[in-house]
Amino acid sequence: MAVLVTGGTGYIGSVAVEVLRAAGERVVVLDDLFRGHRAALPEGVPLHEGNVGDRPLLRHLLSSYDFDACIHFAALTYVGESVEDPLRYYENNTAQTLVLLDELVRAGVHQVVFSSTAATYGEPQYSPLDEAHPQRPENPYGWGKLLVERALDACDQAHGMRFVALRYFNAAGATVDRGEDHEPESHLVPNVLFAALGKRDYLSVFGDQYPTPDGTPVRDYVHVADLGQAHALALNYLREGGASQYINLGNGQGYSVLEVIETARQVTGRAIEARIEAPRAGDPSFLVAKADKAIEILGWQPQYGDLQSIVQSAWEWHLRHPDGYEG
Repeated sequence: MAVLVTGGTGYIGSVAVEVLRAAGERVVVLDDLFRGHRAALPEGVPLHEGNVGDRPLLRHLLSSYDFDACIHFAALTYVGESVEDPLRYYENNTAQTLVLLDELVRAGVHQVVFSSTAATYGEPQYSPLDEAHPQRPENPYGWGKLLVERALDACDQAHGMRFVALRYFNAAGATVDRGEDHEPESHLVPNVLFAALGKRDYLSVFGDQYPTPDGTPVRDYVHVADLGQAHALALNYLREGGASQYINLGNGQGYSVLEVIETARQVTGRAIEARIEAPRAGDPSFLVAKADKAIEILGWQPQYGDLQSIVQSAWEWHLRHPDGYEG
């Protein structure tokens, strides 16, 4: 049997493909390469270029391979961009995913691991957040992912499509061969490291008046290798007959923007200038996970729980790849 991985040339998707291949899985990737990198894909993995809303392409793929499951990463992922261009996000992340689910049902592929997000929760009512926390997203990115969660639930009820929706908190870090290379780059850890590398004159800190200890937003950072492992575990869980689940992926420890900057200064040994700017629309004040369910149901055990290890791995990757995958 084979696994269809959408978005497999992206940051998290490529690491998950790496993990799946190491476990002996037969992987086929569908990706439009809009913000992914062909060079991020492990050697020998078939890549079909296109988007997940392309019905003829999906039907060709699903009839050409003996798939038993799909791991769906493909999506646009910038909160700020989703606020500025919401219809693009709903079309790409939601409407196209509905086409994918329709074709999976048609082909009899009834096991899906979905790359969801903690952005579905919106502004936290309590912390840490468990999976029962009310979902009221602050931005179109979160709403689009939440709509897909609801569609998956309906597909389970109507068609027996079992799924695991993995609600990531903040992915960061790198493996030896794969790291974060986006254009544009909006994520905190690589932007802090770009400042350390001299690729930026300073780091913008968006807001310092949030209801947090130092006034800057607090996030739960998860190493990308731990996220990749969680997808492999979720796939095995479904293959063993597990019921559909919504599961948080986080370390349960929150770090503010200023704490991340200070950690990067310690890891790199370099000065990093930070400038306070206006807050961005759609940014919750804090997002910290309660990830007991991932541990209990999937047997997930994060290997890189501390911020310093996460930042160190990212720094080492950027030193090896100063110009990203193109360097």
